[in-house]
Amino acid sequence: MTTPKEVLKMIQDNNIQMIDLKFIDMPGIWQHLTMFQGEIDESSFTDGVPFDGSSIRGWKAINESDMAMVLDPNTAWIDPFMKEPTLSITCSIKEPRTGEWYDRCPRVIAQKAIDYLNSVGVGDTAFFGPEAEFFIFDDVRFDQTANAGYYYVDSVEGRWNSGKDEGPNLGYKPNYKGGYFPVSPTDTSQDMRTEMLLTMAKCGVPIEKHHHEVATGGQCELGFRFGKLIEAADWLMTYKYVIKNVAKKYGKSVTFMPKPVFQDNGSGMHTHQSIWKDGKPLFAGDKYAGMSEMGLYYIGGILKHAPALLAFTNPSTNSYKRLVPGYEAPVNLAYSQGNRSASVRIPLSGDNPKAKRLEFRCPDATCNPYLAFAAMLCAGLDGIKNKIDPGAPLDKNIYELSPEELAKVPSTPGSLDLALEALEKDHEFLIQGGVFTKDFIENWISYKLDTEVNPLRLRPHPYEFSLYYDC
Repeated sequence: MTTPKEVLKMIQDNNIQMIDLKFIDMPGIWQHLTMFQGEIDESSFTDGVPFDGSSIRGWKAINESDMAMVLDPNTAWIDPFMKEPTLSITCSIKEPRTGEWYDRCPRVIAQKAIDYLNSVGVGDTAFFGPEAEFFIFDDVRFDQTANAGYYYVDSVEGRWNSGKDEGPNLGYKPNYKGGYFPVSPTDTSQDMRTEMLLTMAKCGVPIEKHHHEVATGGQCELGFRFGKLIEAADWLMTYKYVIKNVAKKYGKSVTFMPKPVFQDNGSGMHTHQSIWKDGKPLFAGDKYAGMSEMGLYYIGGILKHAPALLAFTNPSTNSYKRLVPGYEAPVNLAYSQGNRSASVRIPLSGDNPKAKRLEFRCPDATCNPYLAFAAMLCAGLDGIKNKIDPGAPLDKNIYELSPEELAKVPSTPGSLDLALEALEKDHEFLIQGGVFTKDFIENWISYKLDTEVNPLRLRPHPYEFSLYYDC
């Protein structure tokens, strides 16, 4: 743990002039405000730094816009992308008039989820390990006007460029679904990924590995160790920030969109999770796949509430272009050991009880991680509290089941609006312990419908011209 005094000393010792205060908005994008170092003192870590919250998406109205960013000293690192030495610190949001934490701040909601875990006596720590995939592109263009709409992405690795005159074309293009994971020269981003990984380490993220992913066209993944719920979400935001900015140095562009390339694998964010108490893991036992009864009940909660969960774990319209059969995306709500076609997988952990965990394979990195992790924890806790039986495991390849067998397996919603409908009907598990509020859930549903689902419905799609122009 780092104290405010230690952060202030770091600022003085390193002659840091600028302090970059970062916080996450409701949809999941980092926002920031940069302060001169003389404006930061110990009160900034308790009372916060005031700012206008009326322009932040999904937050305050203009007549109640005063808010405060409260600095978390544990999140301080020197930003590697700023010309002037700049200290980055992540903040949570308070109501300055009342001194209460703001109940629409995602980081505050994540803390409430941890408080709820402690209050029910199940455990004291929830660990999360997200695995966010992404694409690296060389060219990205898109537009939508009254009379036109298109997108275009390109990558030097794209198989679609195998016949392009590149003066010369060397021919090393990963095949569709063939990117996992040949060596150089087919893998062109080795050095870039190494720089991404080492830069993340300088920013305090506990790094593990990096590699190319399955899809052609520059799909990759970097790995970092699991952490406590809030720190794992903090690390994921740093992960995305570092990857995008290192790519920019190389003249490249990164997207975490789940499905930017048609007819190839999309980018997911498989999320490992477990609960501990007093330094001991609670999911290891003598049940199926070495799980404890508590661990299986947690899975039961995830599977029961999955349709509603996806409104937070897969919160974009593009998410549901990834969640389709045939691309390693788990659309069927079942669990299994080692079976990657199940939405919940129990990874191999050997004889080490500390490694016993479950992996929820539906989420993607368009999510706000603080909200997604908090929602998954609430679903799992509901499973434990109510002893929700996850049913029998499904150890067969789900994609090889007969239609009769497949009809017995529940599936994920097929679109964001259906996930939002499920959330509207099933959210009691989220408001237990005051983690989420009804106001937040109603605001989330309205925001998603008004700014994403309904605007997309209004716009002609290029493929509709192929289907219907000569009708």
